[in-house]
Formats: sequence, C-alpha cells, structure tokens
Amino acid sequence: MNYLRAVGGFIWIVSSAGCGAAPSARSFADSGARSETPAESVPPRRITSTHDWTRFGWDASRSSFSPVETGITAQNVATLRRQQVQLDGTVDASPIYLHGVRAGSGTHDVFFVTTTYGKTLAIDADNGNVLWRFTPSGYDGWAGSRRMTNSSPVADPDRNFIYAASPDGHIQKLAVADGRVVWSTAITRLPEREKIASPLNYFHGNIIATTGGYIGDAPPYQGHVAILDAASGRLLNVWNSLCSDRQGLIDPASCDESGSAIWGRAGAVIDTTTGDIFIATGDGKWDGRTNWGDATIALDSSATRMIDNYTPSNTEELDSRDADVGSTSPVLLGGGYVAQGGKDRTIRLLQFARARGATPRRGGETQSVPTPSGSGLFTAPAVMRSGSMTWMFAADGGGTAAWTLTSGRLEQKWRNKNGGTSPVIAGGLLYVYDPDGGLRVYSPESGQQLATLGSGSGHWNSPIVVDGRIALPEGNANGHQTSGVLDIWRLP
Repeated sequence: MNYLRAVGGFIWIVSSAGCGAAPSARSFADSGARSETPAESVPPRRITSTHDWTRFGWDASRSSFSPVETGITAQNVATLRRQQVQLDGTVDASPIYLHGVRAGSGTHDVFFVTTTYGKTLAIDADNGNVLWRFTPSGYDGWAGSRRMTNSSPVADPDRNFIYAASPDGHIQKLAVADGRVVWSTAITRLPEREKIASPLNYFHGNIIATTGGYIGDAPPYQGHVAILDAASGRLLNVWNSLCSDRQGLIDPASCDESGSAIWGRAGAVIDTTTGDIFIATGDGKWDGRTNWGDATIALDSSATRMIDNYTPSNTEELDSRDADVGSTSPVLLGGGYVAQGGKDRTIRLLQFARARGATPRRGGETQSVPTPSGSGLFTAPAVMRSGSMTWMFAADGGGTAAWTLTSGRLEQKWRNKNGGTSPVIAGGLLYVYDPDGGLRVYSPESGQQLATLGSGSGHWNSPIVVDGRIALPEGNANGHQTSGVLDIWRLP
C-alpha cells in the first residue's frame, strides 16, 4: 500500500509493504568485503527496505529524481559510515538496486553492477558479500584491453531478471536468483569498433540500447539505437544514425560514413507519456536526410520513425573540432522543452514537436546558457519537479549549477566551483560525486553544502540512494584495471 506524506514542501510517495520475491537458487562465488570502520557493538540502524532503483537515472526518462524517502536527511547524512567492497572489476557507471529478492542462498537487498570488462555482480546491500557473478564467455580475450563497456544494467519490472551489456556487443538477460543467462543477443556486427557505452533502458516490454565508438573514433562504426524484446531477446529494430535509410544491424564498413556515436551518460531517454526515444549523436556527417551526426533526435517507441530533430547551425564547424552535442544525452524538462549540452561548453534549450517529423531542423534553439564552469558537459543533468516548478541540475569538470525553467527560459539559481559527475536527487537531498574524490551532498534549492562523504577518485561513476543506503563505484575505465571498489554508506 502507498500513501502520501508532505515533507519539507515536497510530496513523497511512501510504501508500507514490499513487493514479491524471485524464486530461490543456489549461490555462486562469494567474496568478502572490507569495511573502512571497525565493527561497532551497536548494530547499524535497519531501514525498512521497500523501494527499488531499477536503472541509471531512476526512471525511463532519466530524471535522476527519486521522490521517495530514503531515511537519510540533512540532519544525519554526516553520520553515514562507509564500507569499501573490493570487486574483481572497475564499475565506471552506476549501480542498480532491488530490495527483498531471492539471490544466492536467501532473500537479500541487492546492488547489481556491471564492470568495464562485462562481469555483472550481485552484491548484498547489508554486508557487501558478492552473491553471484556473471562472466561473459570471451572475458579473457579482452580483459585489460581497450575493449570495455561503461553501461549500467536495468531491471525487469517483474524483479526476477536484469539486463546487462558486455564488450562483445551483447545484451544478456540474467536471472536475479543466480545470474543464469536466459538469452544473449548481439546489437552490433563489429564489437571491436562499436562500443556499448551508455546505460540500458526498459520501456513497455522492450530493452533500449545504444552504441558508439571507442576513444579515437577509429572507423568504421555507426551509432545506433537497438530495440530488443525483453521476453525473448529478439532484436526488433535498429535505427542507424548514419545510413539511416537502412534498418537493422549493418556491417559498419558497408556505410560510406563513420562516427555519430550515441554515448551520452543517459543513453536513450524515454518520454514516458508517448514512448518516444530521445538520443544525441556525436561527431559525424549531418545532411538532414540519411546522416544525422551531431544532432538531437526523437524517434517513436519502435525506433522506426523520426519524430523531430535538431542540429546546431554550425554543425560542420563543431564536427571539425570535436565539439559535438553527443557528449551528453537530451534532458526532458516537460512541455516539449529539451535541454541539450555538449562539448562546446553550451546547454541549449530546444522545443520539440512530434508534428515536425524528419523535416531537418538546423539551429533555432530557444536559449543557450553556459555549462556550470564553462567546460564541456559529459554528464547527465537531473530534473526535479517541485510543485509547479521544474529544476535542472548539472555538473561538469569545474562546477555544479541549478536552473529553473520559468516561462520557457532557464534561470540560474545557484552555482559553485565543485566539479562532479551526473547529479542525483533522492529524499530531498542532492548528491554529486566529484571524480577527484568525495561525494558532496547539497540542499537542492539553495545549493548549501550539507556534507562531503569521503571516497576515492573516478570518472563517470554516479551514486544511487535508496532504503537508507548510498552506493557509489570508484575507478576509471581508462585505467584498464580488472579490480575496483564499490562504496556503500549506511546509517549507524
């Protein structure tokens, strides 16, 4: 049963009972965990586990705004205690979480992560033990190499399965109970060149995945959107951002153009009212016909028809100096407004309309504002709705900032010089991880810093906050390590 509770000017959805659990199964390889602080005579406070965090960005629209209470408040956040869980891989992405599911030998609250070389692990949220791990069959062939993934898994709504990516270009459906593979489907014909960098998404029975390229943009590759049937793993459709007149998986060398990576931190962003899919593409040719490099694109839910599109008026110049908009995914602000950042240090406010279809649109942004520190944007902004007000939070390498959308304009409310990865709002608090080390906690509307939680350095990692816990991976995929750390903070 759910009920509403007013807290601090927000309406929070609070659940009084958990969901069903998955079937039992045998336990796979377990590993120990190292705690930063010694065991205390008083056990950690037990927060009732009633919520899930099923994907990067909390919801299909990637708002990164959880409206549920977490048990962590401005008054107690500084008392959280960290456990550092040693992993056999670096997680340069975000975890997901399911509460009260059958995994390993019993019922647990579980964090799931995918490492850069494609191992997916189920980790007990209470003690950090690894309950099971899935290792793709080709792991030994690419571990330690440049071939990797920065993808986050996504959970099935039935809570019995999750979906995860690996550097061989496959998406796997894994059983929550034991990591068993239900199906595995390739979404590229050339995984050595086409990388799965972005998190997976799920909507109305389909898995939505995107591909890009590796550092250096070595040809041939094309960014594309792949739609898979979650039940069977069947590849339903592929939209290619170059040679877009050709559907399905293509041999990258058979297209005259290369590039146009879809690699933003949020990947495919879903309008949950219409099912439309929003993506941004990187460096590549734009001709407004079959080649859609350096563009913001809206597709219908099956990725068979373009709904609207945009490219900057100076698209060729941006392409020539590697300053494309594809470094970050579109941000859905509501009312047809979309924010699109980029490497050119600018966030553009756009208006999208389904009626425009594939008619090419070059320029015509409603507004342009600088990124928080005037550097390129490589993170996924967060969107918070408070009453009639829509807020957007973004962080780059040298700053964090907040805007409101007012009368069709972005109005900056606060800014600081603290760099960060993709922000997350949960339980009325704003969390921003500094890749140089440290997880900062703010009051969202004022920008007042409430606490800094100690952590190591990273890259694109970002936290989740649920059921009285924070989980944040450390480490940088570009270090090519086969080990890593997951930080778990809990209330004392």
